[in-house]
Amino acid sequence: MSVRLVTTPRFGDARGWFSEIYNARRFADAGITAEFVQDNHSLSRPRRTLRGIHFQRPPYAQAKLVRCLRGRIFDVAVDLRRGSPTFARWVGVELSATGGEQLFVPAGFGHAFLTLEDDCEVAYKVDAYYAPESDGGIAWNDDALGIEWPLVGGDPILSDKDAALPSLAFADFDFPYDGCPLQLSPMALA
Repeated sequence: MSVRLVTTPRFGDARGWFSEIYNARRFADAGITAEFVQDNHSLSRPRRTLRGIHFQRPPYAQAKLVRCLRGRIFDVAVDLRRGSPTFARWVGVELSATGGEQLFVPAGFGHAFLTLEDDCEVAYKVDAYYAPESDGGIAWNDDALGIEWPLVGGDPILSDKDAALPSLAFADFDFPYDGCPLQLSPMALA
């Protein structure tokens, strides 16, 4: 499964707009069959807050559908499937409340985001419940990944947990490769 940038139409008038952000049937028709079981919502007060790079190991690996509810973020997915020809490569996109884009991140990928404005709210659906015993991560600044974070005005603001994450070489994970190398595929729902 590839990483998908999802756009949905907005129908507006003088009052504002309406958008259907998730429809299981339409997503399935587009190849995304994840059965989401949990919704998460975060608020990051300062700009340059970086959350990640996170994942859950099998058998609790998670696919995520991420969107920005307020502000703008730089959202990143990293291929962690060791058999993949794109292992350790990444894609990054800007998601904003104004644009309404969503990023689908399949299981087998690490996920992180950097806030580009103060007071960013991010919501994401996952298809497996949080399992602390399977929680894992990789250092945001690992040279083996070479992520080009759009940092302006200083270093990122990290949690103690994220500041202590190991490099890719020392991270504990074993995700299967499904035959689909990393690519960022657009998905427009009409």
